[in-house]
Amino acid sequence: MINAPRRVILISGEGPALEARGFAPCTRPEECVGLARTRGRQEESMEEAGKFSLVRMAISQVEAAARRMPHLDQGILEKMKHTKREIIVHFPVKMDHGTVRVFTGYRVQHSDTRGPFKGGIRYHPAVDLDEMRALAMWMTWKAAVVNIPFGGAKGGVECDPSLMSEQEVENVTRRFTWEISPFIGPEVDIPAPDVATNPQVMAWIMDTFSTWKGHAVHGVVTGKPLELGGSRGRFEATGKGVFVVAAKAAKHLNFSVAGARVVIQGAGNVGGTAARQFKRAGAKVVAISDVRGGLYNPKGLDVEKALDAKSRDECAAAQEVDAEEITNEDLLELECDILVPAAIENQIAAQNAPKLRCRMIVEGANGPTTPEADAILADRGIYLVPDILANAGGVIVSYFEWVQNLQELLWTEAEITERLNRILANAFQEVLAIADRERVDMRTAALMLGIGRVAGATKLRGIFP
Repeated sequence: MINAPRRVILISGEGPALEARGFAPCTRPEECVGLARTRGRQEESMEEAGKFSLVRMAISQVEAAARRMPHLDQGILEKMKHTKREIIVHFPVKMDHGTVRVFTGYRVQHSDTRGPFKGGIRYHPAVDLDEMRALAMWMTWKAAVVNIPFGGAKGGVECDPSLMSEQEVENVTRRFTWEISPFIGPEVDIPAPDVATNPQVMAWIMDTFSTWKGHAVHGVVTGKPLELGGSRGRFEATGKGVFVVAAKAAKHLNFSVAGARVVIQGAGNVGGTAARQFKRAGAKVVAISDVRGGLYNPKGLDVEKALDAKSRDECAAAQEVDAEEITNEDLLELECDILVPAAIENQIAAQNAPKLRCRMIVEGANGPTTPEADAILADRGIYLVPDILANAGGVIVSYFEWVQNLQELLWTEAEITERLNRILANAFQEVLAIADRERVDMRTAALMLGIGRVAGATKLRGIFP
C-alpha cells in the first residue's frame, strides 16, 4: 500500500470555479495546501533554499518594462505578476523491476486572459515550482508578442529520463497526465513538448486524456506525431524561428547572415535546427555544443556530421568532424557575429557577460540571460533579441496545429512556413518600433508589447466580480 499524497492543488480564488466543474472544495488541509500568495513569500522561500530564482528574474523583467509604461494600471500589473493556478501532483509509478517510486509533477497556469493556457512539459531532475512559474509567465508574454490567442503555462516532472526505460517514461507520462487531466484540454490548457519530451510523449498524453474523456481529443496537446493530428513543420518551428528573427536582426544591423560566424550552445531540437538553417543560408557555424561539451572549428563545422555524431553517440565526436573539443563555458566566449544560447536558463550572467565577444545574441532558450547580464551587454553595445520573440516559432506553429485540430484542416508545410515567417516578421518590426520610439533595448520593448496586450485584454474583460 502506497500512502503517497496524490494531488496538491495550489489555487488562488478557484473554489467556486472548481465546484462548478464537479470538484468538491478542499476540506482536508493536510491534502490540499494553500500557496503563499505574495511574491515576497515566494522569493523568501527561494532565498532560504540558497538558489537562483527564475521567478524573481522574470518579475524583475516585468517591473523594468512597467517603469516605461506610465499609464499601466498598477492593479492589473500586480495581477500579471502572479500565476492564476498552480497544480502539484505526487504520484506512484511501478518501475521495470517491480519497485514503486513516487514522482512529483507540476502544471503552472499563469494567464488565460487572451486565450487557453499554453506551454510545454519538461522532464528534468531540476524541475521545480519556481522554474515553472517563471516559464509560464514568459509564455504569456511570448504569445502576446506574436499576437496569438494563448496565455502562458508550463509543466514538468522531476525525473531523469536518461536513467529510465522507455516503458518507465511512458508510465510516468500516463500517470502524470491522469493526475492533471481535470485542468487541461483544448479549450483550457494545451501542453506541448519541451526539455526531454517529444512527439511520442505527446502521443501518450493525448491517448491518456482521450481515455479519461471517453473519445479521441487530438487538440489536447500540440507537437504530436503527424499520424495523430500533428502539424507539418512543428518539430523544426522553434529553431527555424530563431533563424528567421536572427536574419531580420542582422539586416537591421547592416550585416548579412551569409558569411557570418555563428556559435550555438545547444544541439537539440532548437539548436540543431537553427544550425542547419544558418548553414543553408551561407553562415559559418564555428561551434556547437550539447550538455557534455562542444565542438569548435574556426573555419566552420560540418553541421550535419556534428549533429549526426551527437545523435549516434549521444555526444559530439571531435575526431569525426575535424574539430577541437570545448567546454560550454568557453564556447559562449568565442569570437563570433551571432551567439545563440539554445540550451537552458541562466547561461549568460554577470560573471561571463563582460567576456562575450559577439556582435549579436539571439536567445533560442528561455531565460538564458540574467538581468545583471542584460545591463552589461547593453553597456557594451551587444545587440540582444530576447527569448519571448526569438524562440516564439514553436508556439506559433503549435497554434497552427491547434487550429487545424479544431477545424479538422491539414495545411501544407509551405503554407505553415509562409504564415510563420509573416507572423515573426511582423512581431520583430513591432518590437523594433517600440525599441526605437522609447529608446529601450529589445527585451524591454518586447515585454512592453506583450504586457500591454495582456493588460489591455484584462481591462476589457474587467475584474470579476
